[in-house]
Amino acid sequence: MKIGGLQKVSLIDYPGEISSIIFLQGCNFKCPYCHNPELVDSKLFGPCLQEKDVLEFLKTRIGKIDAVTITGGEPTIQNDLKPFIKRIKKMGFAVKLDSNGSGPEVIQKLLSEKLLDFIAMDIKAPLEKYEKIARVPLKTDSIKESIKIILKAKIPHEFRTTVVQSLLTENDILKIAKLISGARRYTLQKFVPVKTLDKKYLKAKPFSDDELEKIRKRLEKEIPIVKVR
Repeated sequence: MKIGGLQKVSLIDYPGEISSIIFLQGCNFKCPYCHNPELVDSKLFGPCLQEKDVLEFLKTRIGKIDAVTITGGEPTIQNDLKPFIKRIKKMGFAVKLDSNGSGPEVIQKLLSEKLLDFIAMDIKAPLEKYEKIARVPLKTDSIKESIKIILKAKIPHEFRTTVVQSLLTENDILKIAKLISGARRYTLQKFVPVKTLDKKYLKAKPFSDDELEKIRKRLEKEIPIVKVR
């Protein structure tokens, strides 16, 4: 398991639970605004944490935290993700997975074996803009399939979109809402130009709070819970 980082305590990443966050190294997307470039660009990779050390740390957290969030990078590209999650579940922790949805077959296997308690999927754009934003060739069928799987799953879920004004319009966000029709929860993530994969995006203009609130109110007509974070 390529573990690029560990946040020992988070009060906000797993809704309603105290969690630790495990950051996995490597991603198959190259979104220019990514705020974890050290987990995406191989030239920026640092030494990996040892899996056994991370698991030993989690043992010391039993009774002190409720859950573990596994994020990245993109977790579903890791070959040993399933056995890793099994070890965490055996300790009694709930597990939340953050994914870009490019590996629907992995998501389906994890769900079918009841290894996930919460799943969050990043929706980058309307389907016709996906390659432009992910900056890699991809078949959007995998994105549609992951959305379908998550909507059918009997666990809490969240879809979320990082909103960069130069990449997405208000109409694009409304199209995304239709793509995830039936979702229980959708989060608009404010773009904060502090650290990005493509340094040009350090100058990119974020949506204003007022603009995001206006969009949020329109989205509430389609999705029960819409948050701005």
